[in-house]
Amino acid sequence: MNKNIYVTMPTLAPQNEVDAYLKQVWESGVMTHNGPLLRKFEHDVAEWHGMQHHTVVVNGTIALQLAIRALGLKGEIITSPFSFIATTSAIMYEGCTPVYADINPETLNLDPANIEAAITDKTVAIMPVHVFGNTCEIEAIETIAKKHNLKVIYDACHSVGVRYKGKSVFAYGNVSCTSYHATKMLNSGEGGGCYTNDAELDAKMKRIRFFGFSEDKTNVVEEGSNLKMTEVHASVGLANLKYLQAALDDRKEKYMLYKQLLSANPKCHFQRINDGSCNYSYFPVIFDSEETLLKVDAALQAEHVFARRYFYPSLNTFTDIVPYVKMPNSEDIASRILCLPLYYTLPKEDVERIAKEILKAVK
Repeated sequence: MNKNIYVTMPTLAPQNEVDAYLKQVWESGVMTHNGPLLRKFEHDVAEWHGMQHHTVVVNGTIALQLAIRALGLKGEIITSPFSFIATTSAIMYEGCTPVYADINPETLNLDPANIEAAITDKTVAIMPVHVFGNTCEIEAIETIAKKHNLKVIYDACHSVGVRYKGKSVFAYGNVSCTSYHATKMLNSGEGGGCYTNDAELDAKMKRIRFFGFSEDKTNVVEEGSNLKMTEVHASVGLANLKYLQAALDDRKEKYMLYKQLLSANPKCHFQRINDGSCNYSYFPVIFDSEETLLKVDAALQAEHVFARRYFYPSLNTFTDIVPYVKMPNSEDIASRILCLPLYYTLPKEDVERIAKEILKAVK
């Protein structure tokens, strides 16, 4: 291998298809302010997922913050230490306190038993993460939330296209937040979205997104901000939406190829998928030790292959921003997990070569 192969690359529509939307922007002169292409993107992506209520914002982190603000939460929010820092940052930015509960070392999602053990009289919500698009234990989480009168905000930033029990995974919880970042299954360059089944909550999120104005723009009725996506980003998202199903099918095929090539090696272990409910957006390998991982990563880099240690280190170890509380499963998995390159334009021949290099390194 002599070309650089990265852990992910954006799925991009042909440029002329993006240009067709951009032509509309240039002709209308509307660049932002909840323009027609934003509204179309909001509607079309919701329709694709079978959802009615979808508020599009500038990124996935802001989507999480918007959900917290719209639900009026103040207090402790239980979340996962095995995630990107944005999950914790969103909680803190909205004046709440992140409280970690340890993960299930097989699914890599929050363990419901650990959620319940972390609940105090200050707990106001649970923010589980569908890690790598693998659906959380939704029924168990809903039971806990109802028992303790807690809100549920799903960090579903990896979960575009995922279905669970016949409907979109976005249909669960009070709000499900996703990302349309360049690295995600559906991208608008930058972007995020909040999904809910609650029409009133959706309307509130749309008001907050636009400075807190009332629907008729004659009054300010919420503590709002400027969270709007531009028409340029919506153009990219609309063009890419056409290729979403093809991208999902392609990821699954390459995911299964990696697994087929690596599963016989006892040093390679894999995330357990809940009820087959996943979009195969990442291919994480959990090695038998950090030593093995480092050996594999060095061997791949020597071949210009740049895998990524998602998620390392475990968030509970960032002691400059959170007090340390031991999370043995998250810390252990974080030290041994490596995500391999997986994206729409990655040739299958490269998947095979990457797997071959890994098997050579772990002999």
